Amino acid sequence: MSTANLDFEQFRVFLEKACGILLGENKQYLVSSRLNKLMEQQGIKSLGELIQRIQSQPRSGLRELVVDAMTTNETLWFRDTYPFEVLKNKVLPEQIKANPGQRLRIWSAACSSGQEPFSLSMAIDEFERSNLGQLKAGVQIFATDLSAQMLNTCRTGEYDNLAIGRGLSPERLQRYFDPKGPGRWVIKTPIKNRVEFRPFNLLDSYAGFGKFDVVFCRNVLIYFSAEVKKDILLRIHSTLKPGGYLFLGASEALNGLPDHYQMVQCSPGIIYQAK
Repeated sequence: MSTANLDFEQFRVFLEKACGILLGENKQYLVSSRLNKLMEQQGIKSLGELIQRIQSQPRSGLRELVVDAMTTNETLWFRDTYPFEVLKNKVLPEQIKANPGQRLRIWSAACSSGQEPFSLSMAIDEFERSNLGQLKAGVQIFATDLSAQMLNTCRTGEYDNLAIGRGLSPERLQRYFDPKGPGRWVIKTPIKNRVEFRPFNLLDSYAGFGKFDVVFCRNVLIYFSAEVKKDILLRIHSTLKPGGYLFLGASEALNGLPDHYQMVQCSPGIIYQAK
């Protein structure tokens, strides 16, 4: 095996241990595109040298920068549309009925640059507008991501025209955002204040999270091995109240775990209810 291939194998092992992501054997191009700029800035010539530097200087912050670069993904407002409609038309009414007078809790796992939790907050607002008085205790949205840098961006609630253009309707832009200088927008305070952001690695302990009525873990499990994926799904189940719902990505399916989850057809879309 060539030195470059050995370096790549070493990097694959590092990334899976660090955050669970399983890189395919032919993903050298992805690693190069994500890390070239960072390696150039740090004066690092190869993946082997990068791993050596991370191991020899554990407090340098380089490990976190590499994981950030490899896990930051593009995201959309109201991605795939149907999950947010299912939330408003089916899940919220059911959960309000099952938990009368209680504040509902939603977890947006791997929230990236914040579009998913803020879309959820807007969907909650739309539900409240058409169902006055039903959500008296309110809703808390708990949003987590591996990238502390990304979460700092989320907390500002500010987006440029390019980000705004990815799935946000003109009506929602007008209702939920204020202009913040040329080509920039900031989400309105009531929508922003419903969301609490916290750094979290899906491989870590879920013990301090409490219980959720709904978990959105969309378009992230595809990056994990089958074993890690199953482990995460079991741990998510431990955070869901009985009868709570799990939303996965449109291209993701929950195979197995029949003792824990029941598939619910929503036409369109499928969600999973915790047993």
